[in-house]
Amino acid sequence: MGLVFVDCEATGLSAASGVLTEFGAVDFTTRETFHGVLWDSEPDPAYPAKPRITGGQHDAVDVFTRFDAWLARLGEGRQPVFVSDNPAYDYQWINHGFDVTLGRNPFGHSARRIADFYAGLHRDFRRTQEWKQLRRTPHDHHPVNDAMGNVEAFAALLEAIQDAGGGPLAV
Repeated sequence: MGLVFVDCEATGLSAASGVLTEFGAVDFTTRETFHGVLWDSEPDPAYPAKPRITGGQHDAVDVFTRFDAWLARLGEGRQPVFVSDNPAYDYQWINHGFDVTLGRNPFGHSARRIADFYAGLHRDFRRTQEWKQLRRTPHDHHPVNDAMGNVEAFAALLEAIQDAGGGPLAV
């Protein structure tokens, strides 16, 4: 399908107020992963969703060049589709990173939100959190693990749709 699930860890609300420390990506079809580290960091014990920088900075051009090559190898000439738990947050960091390092974004100008897909399946736009119970990999703020959990949950949703013959889901 060309779906690439991405999760970002960053110190602020946007590139104007923080830095992207690392990100993880998982190809939906193959489950291949990419881990981009821009700063050595760890989850802040007081607030695990926010990383604490613990060491040096890595070359962003190198990281985004390798990510671009990884995406190109997966896509076989197709534009990858960016999927995230929260693309309003995650996409901005990846878009900014590609913009300042390569001058282009292989994902284009849009992203997809898992919760919107789930809510649409249930025909209730307010149902945006229940899908997270379908993750198998613990959500621990390591971006590859978090992206993999999202892939697992999305795969479970697709399986439930198939099992239900396209009807309402039990989840």
